[in-house]
Amino acid sequence: MSGASKKLHFVAVHGFGHGAWCWYKIRYLFEALDYKVTCLDLKGSGIDPSDPNTIFTFQDYNKPLIDLLSNLPENEKVILIGHSAGGLSLTYAIHRFAKKIHMAIYVAANMLKLGFVTPQDYKDADPDLSIYGDVTTTTYGLGADQPPTSVIIKEEFQRKILYHLSSKERDLMPTACHESSSRQCTTES
Repeated sequence: MSGASKKLHFVAVHGFGHGAWCWYKIRYLFEALDYKVTCLDLKGSGIDPSDPNTIFTFQDYNKPLIDLLSNLPENEKVILIGHSAGGLSLTYAIHRFAKKIHMAIYVAANMLKLGFVTPQDYKDADPDLSIYGDVTTTTYGLGADQPPTSVIIKEEFQRKILYHLSSKERDLMPTACHESSSRQCTTES
């Protein structure tokens, strides 16, 4: 980005089963360095009130990201950061808004070159957790012959699979953000 007056604008995208809350440490660090940071709750995630079983398309799930990119000023570009399945949302956005994206950073994230195009893409994007046994609760809002509308890792497996390197305090983050009265679990800039 040119010009000393322009702040780099980072847009952080969470993975499945998470929300804007999962970026709180990164957000504070980046803001301390005077960067602009937006942490989104994708539809039905974090504190977004949408029922996940009413979100039937990946386009609908990504609506908050697409709305943000659609409403950027013509000359503004962002740096997208995606973690885990958030990488799929980055790829989705890149194919639609390439001119508004300065860079994309995939942090331990799914990377499908063209996004969801073939049935194999859906298989490649789905992590294999079978070594842990039956760890998810899956809902098929469109019917059993369609892709799931929500997949939740059962609470008793979350620490073992997702948060084994995190502090115990991290376990309170989703609850604290769901109880928040704000639209996003974010800090004020």
